[in-house]
Amino acid sequence: MDDPSSYVSYSNIATAGFGGVQDYIFLVILLLLIAMSALVSGSEAAFFSLSPAEKEDLRNDTGKRANYVNKLLDKPQELLATILISNNFVNVAIVILSSSIMRGILEDTGISGTAEFLLEFVVITLTLLILGEVIPKIYANKRSLAFSKMMARPLYRLNNIPPISWIRLGLVSGTTLIQRRMRRGKVDVSTDELEQALALTKEEDSDDSEHKILEGIVKFGSTEVRQIMRPRLDVHALEISDSYQDVLTKILECGHSRLPVYEESFDKIVGVLFIKDLLPYLNSENEQETDWAALVRKPFFVTENRKIDDLLKDFQEKKVHIAMVVDEYGGTCGIVTLEDVLEEIVGEITDEFDDDELVYTKISDSEYLFEGKTALVDFYKVLNISEENLEIDTQATETIGGLIVEVAGRILKNNEQVTIGPLQLIVESSDKKRIKMVKAIKLEETKEV
Repeated sequence: MDDPSSYVSYSNIATAGFGGVQDYIFLVILLLLIAMSALVSGSEAAFFSLSPAEKEDLRNDTGKRANYVNKLLDKPQELLATILISNNFVNVAIVILSSSIMRGILEDTGISGTAEFLLEFVVITLTLLILGEVIPKIYANKRSLAFSKMMARPLYRLNNIPPISWIRLGLVSGTTLIQRRMRRGKVDVSTDELEQALALTKEEDSDDSEHKILEGIVKFGSTEVRQIMRPRLDVHALEISDSYQDVLTKILECGHSRLPVYEESFDKIVGVLFIKDLLPYLNSENEQETDWAALVRKPFFVTENRKIDDLLKDFQEKKVHIAMVVDEYGGTCGIVTLEDVLEEIVGEITDEFDDDELVYTKISDSEYLFEGKTALVDFYKVLNISEENLEIDTQATETIGGLIVEVAGRILKNNEQVTIGPLQLIVESSDKKRIKMVKAIKLEETKEV
């Protein structure tokens, strides 16, 4: 039987000094554990920093490593649990082993127990932090795709090896249970419920300016660009072939600070001219040779069904104030400005150059006369009704004239009429192309906005 004294127990590492073969074996194991910690920590940064384009490439990749990555990404909670559990196991082993090795090294130095503890704490913490966390995560974040492919198979194996698989299952189940209980305590309030709450808090004798702002905020996220844009028929624009004098004349006529520029037709927008860019050339000696087209800036295009809260973010990020609205076929529907977006919250914004754009005549408390091109949003505001009062889907139309054509199925002639919910709409004037004037009669008391 072997002599028991020939074996060095784990507890003797701290008292046997450092320099034996077993100490060097433990040191090699420690270095391997640090490398494992770095790889696992880097995996967390790599997998969860993959861009949408890289994820799409992985889905189209038929390789084995990409297949493992896709399997792990399909269950992100389980992947994160496996990474955290594995990393904690490795880090605990590193702390125990490195602490024992350092005690063996510091055994004959004669330093106090407190100083020894502080030295161990600083060295082990810095080693884990720098080599096991910071450096690998920075590296993995820059090479996320390659790192993910490299670590996909090992993590997939770890995902199914006890006790990691058992702990992972318990951790994910516990997290799901907590999330469900938290979700039960949440109060989900819909837009309709917020509108009803605002209606209940409104006082008849109070100033409703603040109330309208709150209503605008509630409806802001559900409003689309097509509902607030200026249609192409009402847009002042410049043709790229216009002379400098023609441009100045049009600018003076419309009074806008930014004008779209098109080539051949309004469906082919090539840019936007900022009037301030022309200021240095106003007193030019040779105005005829002024190349105003060179000052045209790149246009910004948005689709007509984009939500205006997203459009506001686009305006902020791109630092622009005007966008060209296009339909599904690429044709230009009109324009929308930052002012149009803000007006949905704070109400009409006017300056010294603005005319009273909303043209209508109030004949009596129940009869109004509108232009056919009046936007439905403004139409609702004047009549103090909501879209629900009409009891039809108005998403496909933007103006009163368009609404009548949508309901009737054709362009009505003079004195023809349609009844939509509590409203009677009578065509006062029309031609072969569009409805020009409409009389709206409120047949009964409608629900106020």
